[in-house]
Order: sequence, then structure tokens, then C-alpha cells
Amino acid sequence: MPKITVEEFNGIIRDDLPWAHELGMHADQIGDGWATLRLPYRESMLRPGGTVAGPLMMGLADACMYAVALSVLGTVKLAVTTSFTINFLYRVSPADLLAEGRLLKRGKRLVVMEVTLHSEGHDEPVAHATGTYSIPPGEA
Repeated sequence: MPKITVEEFNGIIRDDLPWAHELGMHADQIGDGWATLRLPYRESMLRPGGTVAGPLMMGLADACMYAVALSVLGTVKLAVTTSFTINFLYRVSPADLLAEGRLLKRGKRLVVMEVTLHSEGHDEPVAHATGTYSIPPGEA
């Protein structure tokens, strides 16, 4: 059983992550140690060359990691990214971006996760990210 619901996490996006809310980013599903987020496609997301801008993909992956972390921690809003690595694998199709994140390890002070990004309708992942979140003292 996850320690945060989809509705609670989408409330955090709405109230505490206005940049993500303005982009339409939202959680589709959250389970114990996993989450799926969606970034609806907009033409304004494109960079020169007609592909989705990398910073938007990175933001979606990081927000997905946050959802995964909160799925095992509960509402710990001050959990923060301490490391983040992304590999861009394929050009993104003009479609919604989907992030599928999962827990790799939860320690006393750190949560380690991975996220695979897909362009809706594209079989191959378009990016893969790994990251670590720090758990604030007293919240572990």
C-alpha cells in the first residue's frame, strides 16, 4: 500500500510545484515503490529541430522520482534530489510523455530510483534516468 495517493500527489503538484501544474503534469498511478506520471504534449514543448526540450523531460523524470519517494515515505515535502543522471535514447514523438518510475533502494537517509520515459505510442524508451533523494532528518 503506497503512503501517498494519486490525489494527494496531484495536490502537491498543484499547490507546491506550480511549474509542473502549469505544464499539465500529473500522476496517473502510484503504488508502493512505483509511480507513473504524464506530461501532456504541447507544441510549445518543442525545441529547434522539432523534438521535446530536454529540460522538460528531466523535469518529468525528477517529478516521477519525487512521487516514487513519497510512495514509500509519505508526505515528506522536503525530500530533495541529491543526484540525477539522464540518458536521452531516442527522438521524442509529438505525443504525451509518460514517466514510469520505480524504487531501487530505500535507506535510512537516501532513496534511490530509476525512471523510464516513453513517448506515448512509441515502443522504445526515449530516455532513462536514475536519481537519489535525501530524506530530511527526523523523517526517515
